Amino acid sequence: MRLCLAACLMLAAAPLRAAEPLDGAAFEARVTGQTLAFEVQGQSYGAEQYLPGRRVIWAFSGGPCRAGQWFEPEPGRICFTYDHAPGDLQCWAFFDEGGHLRARFEGGLPQDDLIEAKRSPAPLSCPGPDVGV
Repeated sequence: MRLCLAACLMLAAAPLRAAEPLDGAAFEARVTGQTLAFEVQGQSYGAEQYLPGRRVIWAFSGGPCRAGQWFEPEPGRICFTYDHAPGDLQCWAFFDEGGHLRARFEGGLPQDDLIEAKRSPAPLSCPGPDVGV
């Protein structure tokens, strides 16, 4: 009994292992052909359509659609560039949270993580002037 109690106490005292971010291949398999809507702190943030060839279309909630692409400069670091601001690199770590994605901006705080709120195979709705992006 004491041995069992000691083992349980050691396990409880051990630090929890942090979730590992998805690598590029796992991320690509999860998102290609999908449009994901994201929330932050329970509020709508934006949506992104993930196209073949690591191309994307992003829109902040209520904002215009922006075409871009993503790449993985190192395992677990997914970076995006958008055509309207080609020098602005935005890197994230994506985590699997029970079948949904959680995204943390590089250098960001956990409370500011983006949470996948909705997933659909339908294309992102892009009202003018960027219709057909």
